[in-house]
Amino acid sequence: MSPNDAPTTPGHSPHRPPTRPGDDTSAALAGLLRLLGAVERAGNRLPHPFWLFGILSALLALVSWVLAAADVSAPDPAGGKDVVVRSLVSVDGVRSMITDAVTNYATFPPLGTILVVMLGVAVADRSGLLTAMLRAGVGKVPARWMTFAVAFTAMVSHIASDAAYVVLVPLGGLAFRAVGRSPVLGIVVAYVGVSAGYDASPLITPMDAVLSGLTTAAAHTVDAGYSVTPLSNYFFSLGSSVVLAAVITFVTEKVLAKRVAALPPEAEEPQDEDPGLGELELRPEERRGLRRAGVTLLLFLGVIVAAMIPVGSPLRGEGGSIVESPVLSGIAVVLGVLFALLGAVYGRAAGTVRNSRDIPDFMAQGMREMAPILVLFFAISQFLAYFKWTGVGQVLAVRGADLLKDLGVTGPVAFLGILVVCTVINLVMTSGSAMWALVAPVFVPMLMLLDVPPEATQALYRIADSCTNAITPMSAYFIMALGFLQRYRRSAGIGTLASLTLPLSVAMLVAWTLLFYAWWALGIPLGPGAPVR
Repeated sequence: MSPNDAPTTPGHSPHRPPTRPGDDTSAALAGLLRLLGAVERAGNRLPHPFWLFGILSALLALVSWVLAAADVSAPDPAGGKDVVVRSLVSVDGVRSMITDAVTNYATFPPLGTILVVMLGVAVADRSGLLTAMLRAGVGKVPARWMTFAVAFTAMVSHIASDAAYVVLVPLGGLAFRAVGRSPVLGIVVAYVGVSAGYDASPLITPMDAVLSGLTTAAAHTVDAGYSVTPLSNYFFSLGSSVVLAAVITFVTEKVLAKRVAALPPEAEEPQDEDPGLGELELRPEERRGLRRAGVTLLLFLGVIVAAMIPVGSPLRGEGGSIVESPVLSGIAVVLGVLFALLGAVYGRAAGTVRNSRDIPDFMAQGMREMAPILVLFFAISQFLAYFKWTGVGQVLAVRGADLLKDLGVTGPVAFLGILVVCTVINLVMTSGSAMWALVAPVFVPMLMLLDVPPEATQALYRIADSCTNAITPMSAYFIMALGFLQRYRRSAGIGTLASLTLPLSVAMLVAWTLLFYAWWALGIPLGPGAPVR
């Protein structure tokens, strides 16, 4: 279902909330709706992220020319000569932009990582494994656990990237309806779990690969040998997924359930449409496929662990290190192979993989869906390369860190400022990779100079990149979720959805921020190999 195909009723547009007395656009929501409308209008004026980074590159050229003319410099964080800003509007600058363009793209850290991971994820997705997992997660859950089950399944669903919206949001409505509860609540819980908790998951997701690659590139401003892996935030992400599912459950049961019950009476679903409950039920061959995929997962992990037991194992790092082992440093390959293997095993049992040709075909289909990201990566990679070549990023980081030190601002105080800035930007720029590509080159090295590891800055960004996704009309999935909501409540408008997602979004933002501060204060590693503060 396309976001532009959200079902409507005669005389009603999903972009224009209803105005009848007592509905969700009452005085209590007037301020919120005005704010959302302003965000939508501002965001609609922004160009596509590809052109946005082109414009930013042009502005960077202008800024670098001005700063270079003023001989602006800063001490080298690595201890070498001072970093002097170089102008892109120069002979060397123009030559660099032309001759290094291909290299900038080919060596862009997230590029290879995300492609390798997605080769495997494409097989798991096209074979039906991921969809079957999500349906199994909510298919046979007691009524009292349904809210938590849908919320936590949403955290798991992030492994399917944006496909999670299309699969889980309507399933959330069906699951709640199956246990005699309002499907409106089910849709809201599923949508908020997928969107506002987007960067939290008990599994490694493609977004982990993208963020870690961008963080690594940003960290090289200070330390050319620094590496952030897709596992660097795993412990924090795992803990966050459980906490956020619990927060969604608490707010839903204590607040939203009462609000939905107080909505003006209305037939909750069209009489001519009965989606039925068959979509939640797994067919025998699907259950067989899941069982075999589960056994394969255990065997795969068992083989990896057994192979790493000998101190001299090739799967260990120098000196027998596990943290610096090829398994962790090459986690993208391990994950790609694992997803492809599980998808193939499931597909053979479920009948979706009929012969060996299906596997590369699935991979090719997955790569076609990656085309928009690959196009965006070209623009981002050039911008970041210019940022590094000019030295503007290093100067901003060093001068920014010096200013914070002079003001007596410590890491925890700086955390809050960065969180607020990124949260506000996320209302307009909903692409997580694009926003991190924009702010990471400044925030990561700046906090490194304040003795904050890149992994911590990345974990902080996860919060800002997620929580407001559920309330911004700039997200295409906001309108799509509204379309699903209107299946059960015809009069629902932007105000309806916003009033139901806002309490969850705010609660998740507060709880997730407190979790991060507690994690930081206790010195708990954010992931395998990640430094403790």
